[in-house]
Amino acid sequence: MPKRFEVGMPDGVRLHVETAGPADAPVTAVLLHGWTLDGRSWHRQLDALTSSFGDALRVVTYDARGHGRSSCMALPTATLAQLGDDLAAVLDTIAPTGRVVLVGHSMGGMTIMEYAHRHRQHFTARTAGLVFVSTTAEGHTHTVYGLSPRIARLIRLAETTGAGVLARCGSWRAPRALLNALRPSIRWMLFGDRCDPADIRLVTSAVARASLRSIGGFRASIGAQHRLDTLAALAHLPAAALVGDRDRLTPPPCAESIAAVLPATELTVCPGAGHMLMMERPDEVNAALTGVLGRVYATPSPPGPDASAAPPPSAPDVSAVAAGR
Repeated sequence: MPKRFEVGMPDGVRLHVETAGPADAPVTAVLLHGWTLDGRSWHRQLDALTSSFGDALRVVTYDARGHGRSSCMALPTATLAQLGDDLAAVLDTIAPTGRVVLVGHSMGGMTIMEYAHRHRQHFTARTAGLVFVSTTAEGHTHTVYGLSPRIARLIRLAETTGAGVLARCGSWRAPRALLNALRPSIRWMLFGDRCDPADIRLVTSAVARASLRSIGGFRASIGAQHRLDTLAALAHLPAAALVGDRDRLTPPPCAESIAAVLPATELTVCPGAGHMLMMERPDEVNAALTGVLGRVYATPSPPGPDASAAPPPSAPDVSAVAAGR
């Protein structure tokens, strides 16, 4: 059974964190979910990693602020920059020593890039490998929803306008009845040729847990981020990038541009798959994770003390919560 915690951020937001594996494992894999989702989206990877690596690996998932079981936040903090700061704080609290492999889906991948951009020394001291799943370093540059550019522009206009309205709705959540009615649209937007009914139920459940402020508030930051230059400085790290060729949100050019600036990256394009590769193509995602972790284990740890072992002056607090919260 995973251990469940709450990690408090300096601004009072509390993040729901789950860990599996020993705290003293030599490597920790941190799996970051996408926009409007939560840590449950990685359940197939969690099972595979714990089975494959046993006590040699610790796996961490957490719900981003305003998502899942984490608390809502003030609207000005609904930004990727804040998510990058949150990731640094979670690492200092949950995995203060040892090497870390960061795995990000969609907004989670963008969070990793923001962490690398805003906390370069911290990132360099901790990070040993990267896996990017259905994500982008170029905002909405390549996002056309699988439609003509003209129609895509109209959809984006409606989406950004609606996001501004939702951002003002605070901690309210979308009614489940409405989300159930929207399942065909969710399925079209997020999945490719095949979709297990259990997966669409899980995704709908995750969206129902996300606050309307987070659904609307993060949209502007996600669309505006550009971090290819940041990634170019990380070319020495073992890395992998995966994308579905039916992905309507982060299509193949997004992953191709990441691979172009990270020449050692193993790029995998999954035919017929959409945006939810962890669910649609778990074997391919698990293979990429295992491959990067294998390269990390094959590389000796750097000599000397871990520069990140001491927490920062404003280290967040952590408290256990009851299982099943």
